[in-house]
Amino acid sequence: MSDDTKVIAEVRTQFGKGFARRLRAAGQIPAVLYGHGTEPVHVALPGHQVSLIIRRANALLELEIDGKGQLALVKDVQKDPVRQIIEHIDLLVVKKGEKVQVEVPVTVTGESFSGTIVTVEVNTIKLEVEATHIPEHVEASVEGLQDGAHITAADIVLPQGASLVDEPELLLIAVSVPAAEVSEEAEAEAAAAPAAE
Repeated sequence: MSDDTKVIAEVRTQFGKGFARRLRAAGQIPAVLYGHGTEPVHVALPGHQVSLIIRRANALLELEIDGKGQLALVKDVQKDPVRQIIEHIDLLVVKKGEKVQVEVPVTVTGESFSGTIVTVEVNTIKLEVEATHIPEHVEASVEGLQDGAHITAADIVLPQGASLVDEPELLLIAVSVPAAEVSEEAEAEAAAAPAAE
């Protein structure tokens, strides 16, 4: 784990909208940590540092609470829909070596065959991975693929130690020729047919 994910969390004893507002005004984010049958722990996190960390999908934080270390996975982030300010974060307790189910972004690489378009049907894939080894993304190469080609969840090369949770036949990416081009080709063929006779 890197130093940038080490976060000092302060335990909160006060609750309510007014207190949460004061926390945010002081540059902190209210959060709750739960899981593994433990009592939920209400904490305040340093706002700027945490907002940078959670830009990554499935961010894992190394919390320090009252001098004790605790790994936590960002489960849910509530934002103000207008101002995009983080209002609250739900954190899930995780243990080293524990496996968790996460949605990992699918990144498309390469260029499909000339004249075709790539349609991304699903842009995340559900995997079971070690909590401390969550990949930032998985790659799907469309290099040279022609009209009618499909990439399913089963086609993705998974990182070591990861297993697929989604259905293997889940369609992620389809390669096709744009409809306008298809109709132009058909018209050209139709026009050429009488001339050939």
